[in-house]
Amino acid sequence: MDNYNSEASSMKPEIVVGVIGCGYWGPNLIRNFNALPDCRVKWACDQDQPRLDRVTNLFPEVCCTRDAEQLIQDPDVDAVVVATPVSTHFELARRGLAAGKHVFIEKPMARTSEECSQLIALADAEGLALMVGHTFVYNAAVRQMKEIIDSGEIGRVLYIGAQRLNLGLFQRDINVAWDLAPHDISIILYLLGERPETVTCQGQSHVANGVEDVTNMSLLFPSGVFATIQSSWLDPNKVRRMTVVGESKMIVYDDTEPLEKLRIYDKRVEAPSRYDTFGDFFYSYHYGGVYSPYIEQKEPLRLESQRFLNMIRTGEASESHGRDGLEVVRILEAASRSLAERTAAVSLE
Repeated sequence: MDNYNSEASSMKPEIVVGVIGCGYWGPNLIRNFNALPDCRVKWACDQDQPRLDRVTNLFPEVCCTRDAEQLIQDPDVDAVVVATPVSTHFELARRGLAAGKHVFIEKPMARTSEECSQLIALADAEGLALMVGHTFVYNAAVRQMKEIIDSGEIGRVLYIGAQRLNLGLFQRDINVAWDLAPHDISIILYLLGERPETVTCQGQSHVANGVEDVTNMSLLFPSGVFATIQSSWLDPNKVRRMTVVGESKMIVYDDTEPLEKLRIYDKRVEAPSRYDTFGDFFYSYHYGGVYSPYIEQKEPLRLESQRFLNMIRTGEASESHGRDGLEVVRILEAASRSLAERTAAVSLE
C-alpha cells in the first residue's frame, strides 16, 4: 500500500509546484497544473534562457530560474515536476525526494531499472508520491478501449500491433525505442494488466551512428498475447495507431483521427471445430459491421496532473506510479540488450 503523508498534504489548501524543464512539454505541464483548483506553479527552471523568456511571456506569474536547486530547496514548493532529458531524470528526482518533495517524472522514468528502484525506495521511505508521465493511459480513447476489452466484447485478446512513426525529432541521449515506445508499452501494460515474459527488438541506425532511428519490438505475455511495437523517426507521415485483435472482434485506435479515434470491427477468423479429412477443413471469415463509440474529448495531461495531486492529497493510487515506470524501463532495457546482442529474445524473469 502506498504510504504518502496524505494527512499533512490534505491540510494544506494549495499545492505549490515547481517545473524543471521548459522545452516542448514543460509549458504544457505548467498550463495544466495552473488550471487545476488549489494548485499553483511557482517556479519554472531551464538552462536555456530563451525558453525561460517564453515561459515568462506565457505565464508572467511564474518565477523563472536556471538553478534547479533554488526550486528544489524552496520551502513553499510541495512537488517537483521533472521534464528534462532522460539522462538527468534520476539525479533531479533524487534531489527532489531527498528534499521532501513529491515528484512527477516524464517518461521514461530513468536510464536504468536500478535508478528507478532507488527512486521508488526513497519515495516509499519518505512517504512521498512518485508518479511517471505515461500520458496515454489517461487518454479517453485508451481508457474506453480497456473497458471494451475487460467487458469481454472482443473475446480473448490474441495480439496487439502498435505503430508510432514520424519524421524526427531526433534525440541525443536515447534511441527511438526509448523515445517513442514507452507510450505504446505503457498502453499495452495498462490494457492487459500483465507484464511480458520476453522481449525481442531489432533496429537500425541510419542518421546518427549508434542511435537506432527505426526499431521493431516484440513482447510475449504469459497469457499468450503477442504484441509488436514499431517506432520510427524516419517516416514521412505521422502515424499513431494500435490494433487489438480479439477472438470475436477487433479494435483499431488511431490517435491522429480528430473524432472517431476508436473503431470496433465485428470481424474474425473461425476454424472448424472438427473435420475428418483434409478436404473437410476450411477457415470461415466473419465480416460484420463497424462502429465508433462516442468518446468525450478531454485533455489527458489534465487528468494526469489531477491524478498526481490526488496522490499527494489522499494517497490515491494512479495508473502510472513509479512502479509502473519501473516496468516500462525494464522492458526498454531488455530491448536494448536484444538490440546489442542481436538475440532472439531476452527474458524478463
